[in-house]
Amino acid sequence: MAGVSQIKTVTGEGGYVLEDVPHLTDYIPDLPTYRNQLPDNPAYSTVKETFVNVDDAVAQKVVVHNNSPRGTHFRRAGPRQKVYFQSDEVHACIVTCGGLCPGLNTVIREIVCGLYHIYGVNKVLGIDGGYRGFYSKNTIKLTPKVVDDIHKRGGTFLGTSRGGHDKSKIVDSIQDRGINQVYIIGGDGTQKGAALIYEEIRRRGLKVAVVGVPETIDNDIPVIDRSFGFDTAVEEAQRAISAAHVEAGSFENGIGLVKLMGRHSGFIAMHATLASRDVDCCLIPESPFYLEGKGGLFEFIKRRLKENGHMVIVVAEGAGENLLTKYLQSMDLQDASGNNLHRDVGLWISQKINDHFAREDKMAITLKYIDPTYMIRAVPGNASDNVYCTLLAHSAVHGAMAGFTGFTAGPVNGQHCYIPFEVNSFMSQNKYYT
Repeated sequence: MAGVSQIKTVTGEGGYVLEDVPHLTDYIPDLPTYRNQLPDNPAYSTVKETFVNVDDAVAQKVVVHNNSPRGTHFRRAGPRQKVYFQSDEVHACIVTCGGLCPGLNTVIREIVCGLYHIYGVNKVLGIDGGYRGFYSKNTIKLTPKVVDDIHKRGGTFLGTSRGGHDKSKIVDSIQDRGINQVYIIGGDGTQKGAALIYEEIRRRGLKVAVVGVPETIDNDIPVIDRSFGFDTAVEEAQRAISAAHVEAGSFENGIGLVKLMGRHSGFIAMHATLASRDVDCCLIPESPFYLEGKGGLFEFIKRRLKENGHMVIVVAEGAGENLLTKYLQSMDLQDASGNNLHRDVGLWISQKINDHFAREDKMAITLKYIDPTYMIRAVPGNASDNVYCTLLAHSAVHGAMAGFTGFTAGPVNGQHCYIPFEVNSFMSQNKYYT
């Protein structure tokens, strides 16, 4: 089989559509099944309904009209009565790719502990340094003892990198090592890379489950409700906004300008703005703006300074990209993963504000620019994200043990489910991004 597999679609009455995830039996028929041992686990002794019903599905849209079709659904996540791996047969690996994000170590920890404590698996490897670690670095044996307190640290215990996605070399390594469950943690581009790995594994007919755990601090992965690390990022951003507010309020015509993450979406900037109540202006990629003239940013700044004597501006890193292209020569630079490199919009806007008020309005201002990006990315997950990361990790483990593959786990309308890699922007045959 060459190319991209088609999404498995199941239709039913009333316009019901299930965008189902691939299963190992799709290309390896007659695989044996085994009884799930969860009911024998003391931790599940008080649980009335241990297993998810095979027909359970989660609706993508919950707001409908009385004559609307039932619409698209995804398979509900959770443990199944039958599994396709015996505990002593499983040889799992975990890899983290792309940028850092609060909660990464929690996901690693909970995949390891879920495999060990829920399913009795004792062979789990950590791939060092992202995708290229499959073929160029040593592995790390992971046990509950090894990962016991890594959730208290920022970053990733396994190391990460951008690029290095050589599909053939990666699958060769998986095959040579006898790995049969692959857990890939990363953002939209990382999941595209995971989809290519799944396609190659399927082409070779290997009994290997490939599972994605979506990670991006920007909260811009399609379909799922939110990505882990986002709550922590919004919480940490408050510190930078508070500092900017103090700086601005301490000077006549003081301006505090904070740049936050958000390459293509302004979720962090907007949520931090709403939470802080100290921000006068929030600039995000989704909402174009202009600098000069009536209704422009400079006019708003001048009016706000006259009214209040100081102000705070929050800008997402991808905001105003059209303006930067207009004022600066576009070089279309990319990082190792194929991402377009954005110029520093915070520094650029700071300079434009200073120049404008010095030249046009002859108004003395004091502008303080704060970029807390790497401070925010490097912290451990907060309580909310740690709970969320646990649910994501366990959903991924349950799915792999049940024989599902080629999917990413995540919540849709509050219910965790399994989403095919191909859905929305998860799949790109021609280019690999992170």
